[in-house]
Amino acid sequence: MSIHKPTIALLAIPESAASTLYGVYDVFAAAGRDWPALIEGKAGEPLFVPQVVARTGPHEMTIANGVRIFPDAGLNWVPDVVCIPEIMLPPETLLVGRYADEIEWLKRCHAEGTILATACSGALLLAESGLLQDEDATTHWAYCDVLGRYPGVRVHPHRALVIGGTGNRLVMAGGGTSWSDLALYLVARLAGVDEAMHLAKLFLIDWHAAGQLPFAMLARTRQAEDAVIARCQTWIAEHYDEPLPVAALIKVSGLSERSFHRRFRKATGLSPMEYVHTLRLEEAKQVLESETLAVDAIAEAVGYEDAAFFGRLFRRRVGLTPAQYRRRFGGLRKALTG
Repeated sequence: MSIHKPTIALLAIPESAASTLYGVYDVFAAAGRDWPALIEGKAGEPLFVPQVVARTGPHEMTIANGVRIFPDAGLNWVPDVVCIPEIMLPPETLLVGRYADEIEWLKRCHAEGTILATACSGALLLAESGLLQDEDATTHWAYCDVLGRYPGVRVHPHRALVIGGTGNRLVMAGGGTSWSDLALYLVARLAGVDEAMHLAKLFLIDWHAAGQLPFAMLARTRQAEDAVIARCQTWIAEHYDEPLPVAALIKVSGLSERSFHRRFRKATGLSPMEYVHTLRLEEAKQVLESETLAVDAIAEAVGYEDAAFFGRLFRRRVGLTPAQYRRRFGGLRKALTG
């Protein structure tokens, strides 16, 4: 009697990154096979059937960075799991009409009980399909604002993995290498925790327990089209340590206080003080990575007289304490530059 092996379809689009597409593929292909090969000297029986699929079918296609691939199949079947890699497009790119065939297939698969799993900005395809209406979601930190504009989508920027939908069949990972969290979760769900642990040890995968906030820019501080506000942005980039930064900005703008606040939020998406906090904390992160100054001294250098307030704000916005951030990223910078 044959045992059903879950079929895993990895959706390739022209904007897919090969590293994610085949990184996920390799994890599923190794499940059940590679741990026995290392420990017992004989390969085990694979637990999954991974296949790369594309709307073009089994024909050569070029994906992101000019990588040529050969998909295994088209979109004329319904697998047990669909994995959607990232979409390598700028966050503000309109997706309307761009992936009509893929979206129709995803909706069909979802209706027939398939688990839909996304990595990074691939969650935008689920949002474009309407499947994230009234659902929790996550994506790469740089795409969270865009994802949150879809009706009813509740975005959790700090989380590296979100599971939701009917039957928990919508699974989303955050940015970068959090696709490895996605793959391990799916293996644990479909084949058991022990197998997922084997793969984590095999591939040296470190679970992103702290989420993705420590890796993120704190906000997308886009340059305003409003010339007055753009001038204020340029000024505050060099004077963020001012003791009364918002009052100084209002003076630089030449606007009334009410008009300044209204135009600043409209132009940047942030209040003036939120914007200042963002600049200050980004500067603090850079200092923590590269210098040995005490945390109290860093707080004062970026404009905070109250070091305790700075520590609480940093923890809330970054997801780590300043000391934890320094240990994590200061060591990495030292290793890369040493």
